[in-house]
Amino acid sequence: MVPLAGGAIQSVDWLAIAPPTVTAVVALAVLVADLFLPDARKPLLGALSIGGLAVAALALIPLRGGNRSTFCLTGPGTAHACSYTVDHFTLVIQFLVLGGALLTALLSVGAIADAKLPAGEYWFLLLSSAAGATLLPASRDLATLVVALEVASLPAFALVGLRRGDARSSEAALKFFLSSVTATAVTLLGVSFVYAATGTLHLTRIADALTHTDPQLTVLAQTGVALTLVGFAFKTAAVPFHFWVPDTYVGAPLPIAAYLSVIGKAVGFTGLILVAVVAFPSYADVWAPVLAVLAALTMTAGNVAALRQRPDRAHSAVRLLAWSSVGQAGYLLVPIAAAGYADDPGHAIGSTVAYALMYAVVNLGAFAVAALVARTSPEHRITDYRGLYARSPLAALALGFFLLCLAGLPPGIIGLFAKVTVFSAAVDAGLGWLAVVMAVNVVIALYYYLQWTAVLFRPAEGEAPQAVRAPAVLTAAIALAALAGVALSGAPQLVLRFAEGALL
Repeated sequence: MVPLAGGAIQSVDWLAIAPPTVTAVVALAVLVADLFLPDARKPLLGALSIGGLAVAALALIPLRGGNRSTFCLTGPGTAHACSYTVDHFTLVIQFLVLGGALLTALLSVGAIADAKLPAGEYWFLLLSSAAGATLLPASRDLATLVVALEVASLPAFALVGLRRGDARSSEAALKFFLSSVTATAVTLLGVSFVYAATGTLHLTRIADALTHTDPQLTVLAQTGVALTLVGFAFKTAAVPFHFWVPDTYVGAPLPIAAYLSVIGKAVGFTGLILVAVVAFPSYADVWAPVLAVLAALTMTAGNVAALRQRPDRAHSAVRLLAWSSVGQAGYLLVPIAAAGYADDPGHAIGSTVAYALMYAVVNLGAFAVAALVARTSPEHRITDYRGLYARSPLAALALGFFLLCLAGLPPGIIGLFAKVTVFSAAVDAGLGWLAVVMAVNVVIALYYYLQWTAVLFRPAEGEAPQAVRAPAVLTAAIALAALAGVALSGAPQLVLRFAEGALL
């Protein structure tokens, strides 16, 4: 029971807040346990973290029954508005976040030992970030939204720079920190302007207040809307706010690069969806064209830069995945822009969610195979994958499948269906020019994805690296991602129907 102003008492729906709460409690438990466990037993922290994430994911099951809200405004004359709401949109994003964090944890077990990272700090920071990312999709007021965003982001800075003594890691953390702090400052300024113009922080009440703003506050409201959207555009790595991505991914520990590529994007896009579609629908005629242009620029910049990462010049495979993730961010922006034009914005948002689910599975799978190759070739060069089929055929086949999914080619049917869904959202909204730009970018991306796939089956030059025995947890991560990708390619309607329910 929570006391409110005026003597009102409100009950907290503990079941609704269970996923982020369990994740946060396990993070604290790991931090305390780290103080007492001897070095030889530090691996137990990883098992505790993986178990905690699994329990948090299981806590989503009883929430499927219907919408639940808590931390609501109460009292006579007070419109119904809640700070925390669990609906189908929330559940889908929380499933993505917790599933992605669980796969990241599996990748991390071997990486912590190999890089001699401080286990207690690593697991605490990872779980703390996951707790914030799990809280964010349920946030329905700007204050909770910003707090969740920062809880997800702040531990990530430390995770990127956790390889002490590594200059690349420190540089990556600094760039990530400066870009994110700038985004937060812009977002907070925008939120303060919106609050000054509307007198509320709850998203649904903001949407209502913006339809009849005092004429003297119109400019203030417009500025606040623009700054808030710009702040979230930083978080999504949309052009021109993408400059931190390549160096951050290359400098970070590989599991953290995988985490940022999936969970970091899920956080940014979820926040952007909530503020644009729920809080600012009356300004759709302004933000929709801007997001459409950003989508076109982002996918083009990411794919063209990825095209320059060539295997014959010993370029970095992680840098290629980083630029590829920028290109994928452009595809994810397309349905959000389309929501501003469509009569049914929920359908467009479902397209973004479907694409995000597909991308999470196959991109984490690609990073899992990269983690396996890095055990013998820590430079992460594309040339290190040459002859991978000869020494680790299953890993090569899995990576080839993941790359074909990202390209949208058979047998990666789920990637093809996800791209068609995004393409359809643009066409249905009347954004034919954006659909054409997307089609051109898909063709560009085919080249570098197929080029990397071909490298896997070429014989190695000189003395080939020896096959490496993968730890059981890393094998499990690759197998889980591959099985999920194959299952979804065999029945793509499952993810599409699951995402279709993510209506706001």
